[in-house]
Order: sequence, then structure tokens, then C-alpha cells
Amino acid sequence: MATQKTYTVTGMTCSHCVNSVSSEIQQIPGVTDVQVDLTSGAVTVTSDQPLVEAAVAAAVGEAGYEVAR
Repeated sequence: MATQKTYTVTGMTCSHCVNSVSSEIQQIPGVTDVQVDLTSGAVTVTSDQPLVEAAVAAAVGEAGYEVAR
């Protein structure tokens, strides 16, 4: 069963930012889709298994951004 969760990512200012965040999150095992809204900073992640919050935060950090707390 697919699960979907939305995170708010701070610091993204351009399409390159969006691509960086999206590609890092897509590397997390189980992730099937990532939708990023640059304007709001909303990142919606769809996965076929529950995601570990720390894994998403680490992937966003790898791209050079932060998940808002």
C-alpha cells in the first residue's frame, strides 16, 4: 500500500534546487514518486513502504537544504 507524506523544505530558490532535492529523495529505498513545489517548499513523497523521517531529512540535507521542523 502506497503512503504519502508532505514535508516543507527551506532554502530552495530555483529549478536546480528542486531537481537536487528530488533526486536525493528518490534514492531512498521504497520511494516511488517525489513532487516538489518550489513556491511553497512543499515536497510530497510517495513510497511503497513507511519512510523513516531521518532518512528524508538526511537526503534533503545531502542536497544542501533543510526540512522545516
